[in-house]
Amino acid sequence: MESPLPEGWEETRRRLELERERNELLQPQVERPTRIVAIGGGTGLPMVLRGLSRRAMPKPGDPGVDITAVVAMSDDGGSSGRLRRLHGALPPGDIRNCLVALAGGKNAMKDVFQFRFGGARGLAGHAVGNLLIAALAELKGDFLEAVRMSGELLGARGQVLPSTLSSVQLVAQMHDDTEVVGERNICRAHGRVRRVSLSPRSPPPTEGLLESIYTADLIAIGPGSLYSSVLPNLLVDGVAQALKETRALKVMVANLMTQPGETDGMTCLDHVQAVIDHVGPVLDAVLVNGTPPTDESMKRYARRGSYVVPVNHRDLIAAGVVPVQADLLKEGSRIRHDSRKVASCLLKMARSGL
Repeated sequence: MESPLPEGWEETRRRLELERERNELLQPQVERPTRIVAIGGGTGLPMVLRGLSRRAMPKPGDPGVDITAVVAMSDDGGSSGRLRRLHGALPPGDIRNCLVALAGGKNAMKDVFQFRFGGARGLAGHAVGNLLIAALAELKGDFLEAVRMSGELLGARGQVLPSTLSSVQLVAQMHDDTEVVGERNICRAHGRVRRVSLSPRSPPPTEGLLESIYTADLIAIGPGSLYSSVLPNLLVDGVAQALKETRALKVMVANLMTQPGETDGMTCLDHVQAVIDHVGPVLDAVLVNGTPPTDESMKRYARRGSYVVPVNHRDLIAAGVVPVQADLLKEGSRIRHDSRKVASCLLKMARSGL
């Protein structure tokens, strides 16, 4: 049986709380960095990180940005897939690309990490960074420590967290009711995906992931492959609930183009609805591009089966998300996001709200 609290304890506790609150108000407020968590994988997440990394370092009048990248761990293709199958390693490819994106300025180590061996056998096709991360993980017995050490080697301006340290596979239920297991097999299936899940289901989150979500000012989700890069992160145990409960602004960065074999014919609303269908209402806003690509560029992409993702602002508002439109297009013949423009928009939203 617990001992009763000393007489007068409640009054003393309340007095101490009031005194602490008064002292906090009297102390000068020190600006802290803006905390941004970016969730994704593939090529979309590094694009966001490159832009944010340029603003990471504090300057006079600008406290900088505290960046956490959360990376999907279901990749089983290419160099990462071979390391998984032959050595039981966790996939390092997307982790490597994010670390390189966070490495500032001219850095010879970036070229080393991204160097890929040629040839047809042995090391052919492997990126040096993938091998280094896999080697450090085996040496230390800790994949997360390997990622941290690789970030130090690169001078990364932020941290990269795998969404889970469990060995997971992506499973897709297609519109024809067939089931496809494995990310690379889903990409080859060339059918419309209805729903995805992880196997095993609801793997545990990496240490520090949920805390980053709860303490963030803004959480950027995407852009990138909807079913293979974005959604797998949200299916990790506790992530969806943390997104619902956090006070951070949750912003989906909309894809510019549809992805052949994965999001054919899907609108921006369809992308948003897919997130809602999988994990519930976790989005506050969607950042969309307002500058149309050139006709020549769109015709070239159309020959590959890729088209501009249509955006209807009224439909998005009806779905409970606020569309925020800006010029996000990178100059040039390829239809891509401009990392500087995307980062600028996200920082403005993080610091001033919608």
